[in-house]
Amino acid sequence: MIGAGRRAELVRVVIVGTLLGCTGWALLSATASGAAVATRPGARSPSADAAQERALAPGPDVTEPVVAAAVTRYRSVRSHVDAARPVRITLPSIGLSRRLQRLGRNADGTIEVPGDWQRAGWYRHGPEPGQVGPAVILGHVDSTTGPAVFFRLTELEAGDEIHVDRADGSVVTFVVERIERHAKTRFPTHDVYLPTLRPTLRLVTCGGAFDPASGHYRDNVVVSAELAP
Repeated sequence: MIGAGRRAELVRVVIVGTLLGCTGWALLSATASGAAVATRPGARSPSADAAQERALAPGPDVTEPVVAAAVTRYRSVRSHVDAARPVRITLPSIGLSRRLQRLGRNADGTIEVPGDWQRAGWYRHGPEPGQVGPAVILGHVDSTTGPAVFFRLTELEAGDEIHVDRADGSVVTFVVERIERHAKTRFPTHDVYLPTLRPTLRLVTCGGAFDPASGHYRDNVVVSAELAP
């Protein structure tokens, strides 16, 4: 369980770092903002707090088999396996395969964003892909000169595979569950960063309409994926 102090620190650390500072390529902004996503634009996932409240006060739709399945999937932190750091991400359905850089924190505690438009970055203070919890990978959607690494991210569909190569030569595969778009002012920090009971993967980039006044996109696109069976 995360204490109140640690929870506050986590939110402070991640909330600004995820609002990727994509500068926007004017000729492509309409295409990027018009790309379809798998779920209703602007839809918000239930927060971790709301999910916890439902678990603590189960209603009539929470049956014994559902509870039993959740218990079966749960793994104690003492049984979590070590995993080598990720070095490459491959998304076959959109023809993407790029090396990953490691992202830390800026001096103010916010998460770094990739310094190379054509490379995505893994947040190294979170789980490695394949470990229990949400591994987070960030990438730009475009640059001042053209498309960036995650320009076609909204073309992913539920069921598409994501492969992550690791430093020890192993490969871990995830399956896309959903793709959502959220206003940057309503970024789902809890859903992206707080612990999960199984290995999960989150891909984050910019999206929505381009705001010429600020020079950034107004939304974030979040792809959520589960470990392949």
